[in-house]
Amino acid sequence: MDEQLESLIRREQISLASIRQRAAAFGIDELLLSVIMIVILWDAMAQAKTLEAMIDVTNSFLLEYMVIKIIYQTFFTMQYGASLGKIVMKIRVVELSTLSNPRFLSAFNRSIFRVVSELLFYLGFVWAMLDPYRRSWHDRTGRTLVINA
Repeated sequence: MDEQLESLIRREQISLASIRQRAAAFGIDELLLSVIMIVILWDAMAQAKTLEAMIDVTNSFLLEYMVIKIIYQTFFTMQYGASLGKIVMKIRVVELSTLSNPRFLSAFNRSIFRVVSELLFYLGFVWAMLDPYRRSWHDRTGRTLVINA
């Protein structure tokens, strides 16, 4: 597989997105989604009297937050080949078989495994730092690659 990927990268003159670009895009997306979650939970947070109560409120919406993340990542990856953070950082996700925006199943798979990686202490993201093609777990399972736009 790696030989085929190397050949594809050379043949198509693909420039891989750097870990720094991907980390910045991740940060932008997380900030955006956190602001959206704060807006959604504003009334419940305002009623919380203690820090523990605020933590309870956020924990009670954890599943909904993960669903929002999966929908966000799936939609933007499928529709634009990039989340808003990736658009700002001028990088995009391509499906290896077509070198175009990932189709629904690929984008959905990628989004689910992205959340799984986050739940497992971001190990899938660490994996990308060690992979010569900078592929995280969600890139591998979704058969995608993050490149410069």
